[in-house]
Parts: sequence; C-alpha cells; structure tokens
Amino acid sequence: MANIVVKGGSRPPWVGLAAALWVEIAAGNAYNFPLYSPALKSVMGFNQQQLTMLGVANDIGENVGLLPGIACNKFPPWAILSVGVLACFLGYGVLWLAVSQTVNNLPYWLVDQIRGLIAFRFMSLVDHQAMLGRLVVRFEASLNGQNPNNTQRSLAGAIQVPSEAQLWLALLIATNSNAWFGTAVLVTNMRNFPLSRGTVSGILKGYAGISAAVYTLVYSLVLEGSASNLLLFLTLAIPILCLAMMYFIRPCTPASGDDSSEHAHFVFTQAAVILLAIYLLVTAIIITVVSLSDAVSYILVAIMVIFLISPLAIPVKMSIFPSGHLVLGEGETTSTDPLLTPSSSAAYLETLYENGDASDVEILLAMGEGAVKKKRRPKRGEDFRMHEALIKADFWLLWVVYFLGIGSGVTVLNNLAQIGVAFGLEDTTILLALFSFCNFAGRIGSGAVSEHFVRSRTIPRTVLMTCAHIIMSVAFVLFAFAIDGILYTATALLGICYGILYAVMVPTASELFGLRHFGVIYNCLLLGNPVGALLFSGILAGYIYDAEAARQGSSTCVGPDCFKVTFLALAGCCGLGTVMSIILTVRIWPVYEMLYSGGSYNLPRNLGH
Repeated sequence: MANIVVKGGSRPPWVGLAAALWVEIAAGNAYNFPLYSPALKSVMGFNQQQLTMLGVANDIGENVGLLPGIACNKFPPWAILSVGVLACFLGYGVLWLAVSQTVNNLPYWLVDQIRGLIAFRFMSLVDHQAMLGRLVVRFEASLNGQNPNNTQRSLAGAIQVPSEAQLWLALLIATNSNAWFGTAVLVTNMRNFPLSRGTVSGILKGYAGISAAVYTLVYSLVLEGSASNLLLFLTLAIPILCLAMMYFIRPCTPASGDDSSEHAHFVFTQAAVILLAIYLLVTAIIITVVSLSDAVSYILVAIMVIFLISPLAIPVKMSIFPSGHLVLGEGETTSTDPLLTPSSSAAYLETLYENGDASDVEILLAMGEGAVKKKRRPKRGEDFRMHEALIKADFWLLWVVYFLGIGSGVTVLNNLAQIGVAFGLEDTTILLALFSFCNFAGRIGSGAVSEHFVRSRTIPRTVLMTCAHIIMSVAFVLFAFAIDGILYTATALLGICYGILYAVMVPTASELFGLRHFGVIYNCLLLGNPVGALLFSGILAGYIYDAEAARQGSSTCVGPDCFKVTFLALAGCCGLGTVMSIILTVRIWPVYEMLYSGGSYNLPRNLGH
C-alpha cells in the first residue's frame, strides 16, 4: 500500500498569501500623501506648485518598479523586501524630521547618504549611469556652490540644501518602497498559485486598494490626526511589519489546483476583504459625524485588525485538519504521471538556459541526444524575456489599452477634490471615499469574474478591459455635460473601471508572457500609470483648469466648464482604448482557448513555473 504523505508545498502558498496581504497594506503607503501634505506645505512654507511637484515624486516613486522587476529574478523575495524596508525607513524618516521640525535643514552627510542610496540601487542592478548623472548634476547644482568634500561640518553648520530638493528625493525613495513590496509579493504568489492568477491578483490588489482606508482609520483614531505621528508610524511600523512577514513570503511548490477546498479558501479570503472594506467605509462615515472616546476608537481599530488577520484561518485550518492534500508515496505512480521523463541532458540544459551558461558544445551534445532540437522564440503563453516581449504587438496593445484607461482614471483621482468644488460640492471627502471603495470593488470583483469566464468559456480577461473603457467613455460624457445627479454615479463607475483595468492587466500579462520574467514585464506595463498622470492630469487637465480659472478671475475654478474639455478628451481616449482592446481580445482569443481548453489552466512545462 502506498505511503500517504502531505503534498509538498500545499501549505506554504497559503501562509505566504496571508502574509502578502499585510505587505500589500504596507505597499499602499503612497496613498497617505493627502494626509500629511498640508503639514508639509505649512511647516516648509511651500506654495501650491511646490507641493504639486512633491505629488509628482509621490506618483513616480510608487509606479516606477523596473529595478525590483529585474531584481526579482536574481534575488529571493526577502532581499527585495529588504530594499523596500530600507527605502521606507530612510525616505519617511527624512520627511518626519522635516515635519516634526527635529532639524530645520538636513546635514550634508544625510543628503550624501540619500544620493549614495540612489547610486547604489540604480548602478548595482542595471546600467542607468546616464540617468544617475543627470540626477547628480541637478542635485549638485542645488548646493549653491558649496564644497561637497567638506564633510567635517557640525549639524549647525551643515550645507544648506533647498528643502524642496531634499524632500522631493526623500519622498521619491519613500514611495518607491511600494514598488519593491508589491513586486516581491505579487510575483511570488503568482508563481505559487499559477492556476488561479486572476483570483490571486484580485485579492492582492484589492488589499492594496483599501490600504488608504486602513491608514486613514489609524490616522484618525490612533495617531490623533497628527501628520508628524503618521510619518513616524510609516518610518517605523511599516519596516517592522515587513521584516516580520518576509520569512513567510517565499517560493514553494505551486498549488496544484485540484484540491476541492481551494475554491472555498479563495471565497473565504474574498469574503473577508469585502467585509473589511464595508467595515472601513461604515467606520469612516461614523467618525465624521460622531465624536468617539479613546476606548471606542481602540476597539474599532482592534476589529479592523481582526479582519486583517482573518485569512490566517486558512493555513491554521490546514495545519489542524491536513486532509485533502494527500499524494502517493515514493515509488508509486498514477495514471496522470508522464510516461517519458526528460533525459539528464535535457534537465541540465534547462538549468544552463536559466543561468545563461549554455555553451555551443553543450547545446549540440543535447541536440544529438534528442533533448532539444533548436532554440526558438517563445510563443504566446510561454515564458518571454523582456526584449522578446517588447517586439510583440500584443505587449504594446496591452500597454496602450492600460495606459489610456488608467491614465484617464488617475486624472479623475488626482483632481477629484477640484471636480467636486467645480460641481458645487462643499465636502469632497465623500467623493474620495466613494472612488476608493469602488476602486477596491473593481479590483476584487474583476479578479473573480475574469477567472470564472476564462475557465468556463475561455473568454479572455481583456473583455473586461473593453467593458471598462466603454463605461468610462459614457461616464466622461456625462461628466462633461454636467447632467444633474450624475456626480456620485459617474465617480462610482470610474472607480470600478479603474480597479478593473489595474487588476485585469496583471494576470493577462502573466498568461501571455509567462511568469519567469513576469516581474520586469509587469512593472514595464505599470509605467502607463505615471505617463498617463503626467500627460492627462499634469498637462491636459491642469492647463485647461488654470486657463478657465484665469478667465473667471480667480485661482479656484467653479462650474462645469472647468473640466468639460478634459472630460471630452478623456472620453475620446477611452473610445480609442475600446477599439484597441477589441483588437487585442481578438488576437489573443486563440491563446486562451489553448490555455483553458480543459476548464482549468494548462500549465506549460517550462522551468520556473
């Protein structure tokens, strides 16, 4: 009789997923900028333009993740998380020093350490010397001719560096921790759950989407609404949390997907995050209308923590009741075992390819044994390297579809307060809360819905992106003509579509181009966010708003004309995105029919999956 053993790797994926949810909460720290930016403006004496430039640093730092994308194939997850911990501690530590007025101007040695960190991260992982040179030249120019070699200065006599330059660099480094945190947990868990990519992506990005509400609750109820306390919390609590979680986030034997309880586990996790989102929304409304005692405040936060740790119930349950994860012992075979196993030369050659060490002689020897016939370019659904993906039309179609939709959505998000004022709304915080909740709903819902339809009908996930673009086009037209009562409805629709585009892009990229180099491919696609923010929000919306405000003779624009042209332009962009998404869907439909022809994902037998 076969010896029954626990299936290797069936527990670690769930432990790692539960830990990853906490890291995703930490990876949403950039959403805190509106909470402490007024304090920065007041303490440092910035004008609105200077504060806007800090907001640009916040967006760039959060979304530029090519370095962690490259590093995730060279270093273990704990190393990637460690870089994020260092960036978070150093960046937010500098901001805390400034806002708390612990120091008025940063000493040269600290500025030099910031510059050294940038140099190390950019030069040690990828050759970005030209970019670094431009950064250093511009930064040195801000020193006003002071001698940078004189490091023997006291704190009182430190070189006076312009505060804006200091904080821009600090904020860029601080929010760039999100890219390191998010890439480490997303890539690891996508590889640990390769058969449930849409569901896992939706859950992880759903937690990132509600992190703003988590921080807001902590900020209001525990940190007493203090920007200084919040920055100190971000400086210390996030690094401690990620250091505690990094042990559990590691690659392991992928979940097989044939476990009958796996679907129930995902449903439980999704239900937990939905209840958490509802709880956070209700609590946010309560604290705005009712004054709470300290005891009640701490109880509300404790309930939130219980919701956050609830996914740990899955690995705990699997440890107490390990049934349902059994495989045959050593020496036994089943009807599903492969009849032929790769030769030693084939296995060795795969390792050589992975490490990039295969010589011509070794390849020829393997070809002689029949282990490999000819090295060929990968096909869609297999593992692509970055340069191989860049020459594919599907990659650029996906990038453009994501860029047009996410750029339009982030324009609304960045200008939501001004949009509310233009429409005559006095308190715009309800719009922010509504957009954030619907953004979360779009992320978590699109993951589950797309997973259902690719398995049952082999329908590409990009169909949801097409629907999102159509809905966004309609919502922008309604916004442009300022139809009565449309403000809240259009904001909710845009929030849902923004979440759909973000969450669906992740598994789609992994299915088309594989998981082996998914980190860098995903982060390259993610560049659509800051590019869209710069073009649509910073240039288009900002220019039109200022022009209309100047015409009205005020710095604040009021009325539907403030954003009318912007909304019509964004509607056109989403219309173009609809066409591009349809083209992409038609092109990749055969790929999904191949991948999901049996009702579940047909995992390619490629090394690294």
